[in-house]
Amino acid sequence: SQWVLQEACQQACRWQAQGMRPLYLSVNVSAIDFRQRGFVEGIARTLKETGLAPTQLELEITESVLMQNVDTTVAILKAIKQLGIRLAIDDFGTGYSSLSYLQKFPVDVLKIDQSFVGDLSIDSNDAKLVSTIISLGKSLNLHIIAEGVETLEQLEFLKKHQCEEVQGYHFSK
Repeated sequence: SQWVLQEACQQACRWQAQGMRPLYLSVNVSAIDFRQRGFVEGIARTLKETGLAPTQLELEITESVLMQNVDTTVAILKAIKQLGIRLAIDDFGTGYSSLSYLQKFPVDVLKIDQSFVGDLSIDSNDAKLVSTIISLGKSLNLHIIAEGVETLEQLEFLKKHQCEEVQGYHFSK
């Protein structure tokens, strides 16, 4: 919601005022918020009111949300990008999108869903899919993040395949 974005931006600015180095902030966007009239204007207003630099903000939007009314989605994404904000496709691989849409959406980050990462060690098909998603994302100049990393084996696989970032309980709960 807009409230979450406002609170997160304010907190990041408070920390910076206390001497912390600038943070990179990721905020999940719900389907309702993304389709709400005035969504982009609300983001711009929040950034102006809080003083957070747009380059410090990343919005995470699920693949399934992006696939609803693609033309409108592209217009909204472009408007957000014009503000200087990074965009991430969250939970990639769980939706019903065509790979061709990856070229249409002006996104910066591809987050591989944890359902693929969880079985990397035992399911060779998941391993093939994850390595293919990483390669595809890199060929489109996307930053790749894998979600749900819980074991050293998963981490090593992702490192080997040049996944730039990982998230999961292997690091913190």
